[in-house]
Amino acid sequence: MRRLLHSVAFRLAVVCGVLVVGAMVLLSLIFYVGTVGSQMRGVDAKITAIADRLGDSARADTLDALARRIDEALIDGVDSDTEIYYLADARGRRLAGNIDGAGFINDGNDIVDRVVQRNGRATPGRLALRRLDGGALLAVGRDMSDVNQIRAQVWRSIAIGSALALVIAALGSLLLRRLIERRILAIRHTAAQIEAGNLKQRIPPAEANDEFVRLGQDINRMLDRIEHLMDGVRHVSNTIAHNLRTPLGTIRNRLEQSLRGLPEDSSGAEAVRAAIRQIDDLIATLGKLLQIAEAESGIRRTPFTRVPLAEAVAEMVEFYEVAAEERGIALRATVDGEPVVFGDRHLIDGMLVNLLDNALKYAGAGAHVQVRAAAQADGALLAVSDDGPGIAPHERARVLERFYRSDRSAPGAGLGLSIVAAIAALHGATLHLEDATPGLRVRLQFPPPPNVTTFPDGNDHARSNAPMRA
Repeated sequence: MRRLLHSVAFRLAVVCGVLVVGAMVLLSLIFYVGTVGSQMRGVDAKITAIADRLGDSARADTLDALARRIDEALIDGVDSDTEIYYLADARGRRLAGNIDGAGFINDGNDIVDRVVQRNGRATPGRLALRRLDGGALLAVGRDMSDVNQIRAQVWRSIAIGSALALVIAALGSLLLRRLIERRILAIRHTAAQIEAGNLKQRIPPAEANDEFVRLGQDINRMLDRIEHLMDGVRHVSNTIAHNLRTPLGTIRNRLEQSLRGLPEDSSGAEAVRAAIRQIDDLIATLGKLLQIAEAESGIRRTPFTRVPLAEAVAEMVEFYEVAAEERGIALRATVDGEPVVFGDRHLIDGMLVNLLDNALKYAGAGAHVQVRAAAQADGALLAVSDDGPGIAPHERARVLERFYRSDRSAPGAGLGLSIVAAIAALHGATLHLEDATPGLRVRLQFPPPPNVTTFPDGNDHARSNAPMRA
């Protein structure tokens, strides 16, 4: 239900349905006022006119003369099946009329609705009352049985019409919602494939020239521009990688050639080896910077798929076991359930490499490093913790910055956690640096993987109903 309430198509369909029902109610009111209301106004006007005319004649004639006029009206055959008359003197004695006056006597001049005894049966009546000179009471009215029947029939017709209008409005709302969602589905499907890394995907054109088609055309133009910009980023990255790595590799090869002609223990050989190490560090730093730029720009080498964390953790821990043993570090992994993330396996592996590098580098000999992956109701958890010196709370935000190092005596360029943060953001994960008491715990909370489907290209892509990242 919450999903429906947040659906624009559903809200628009509800608004249209409410407008249809509102229009039906308005038409029903107009119909009621035009039929029953008009008939009631006619009844009131007629009995008021007769009551006023008889009241005026009472001022000139005696009550006996007025009673004779009423008796004549009752037998003249005009409205004899509906007319009501009553005349009583000041003492309440009936002088003329066809009803029993008990129960409806009312002081003053007014129009009232009363149930009266007419021809021996209870009858709903509408009466115009007049108090005459000397205290006599005159009542002129109409039997409302037929009007009440018409009113009931009108209300039944309005009720049936309203029920049909509700059904039609509901069906129309569902149809409208389905039509809107069908038009939006193509846009969302395209967006899902683009988010999965297929920047060539475009919204299919349509023959109609409505708002959705124009929106699709605008989005396609925007995607063309984005693809052009991404191609530019790739070109710049490749150019940097080629123009810097190639000369650095050439220099390194020449230094290695020079090293072969130098005595092993000479100062010149040591200087050359130091230069080679610095070039290797520079090439590694360049690769990490390109990796960060690639992750932050949203460029994906491959479309996102479902990545089992248990498999990735097991491979990386096995890869680092030898290095951990050489440093006297106990490295172990635990997996709870079957944690799965939606992402790039290559980038997930790169994230684990940097986390384990940092843990082994800073934990120190004899430390314990633990990798934990767990399936949770709200996604998947990946955590790497150690019992080393840890990171001070005031530095935890800064260590995610490029080139910042809390321990400047340790080797490295200060890019490991920056790469982890960039890859986490690309996967929609939240990154937390916590105190492991002692040591540091890096905790990554991944969102649940969306539903995926296999498209003709053979890759798994997020379906159009998958949540989009901003």
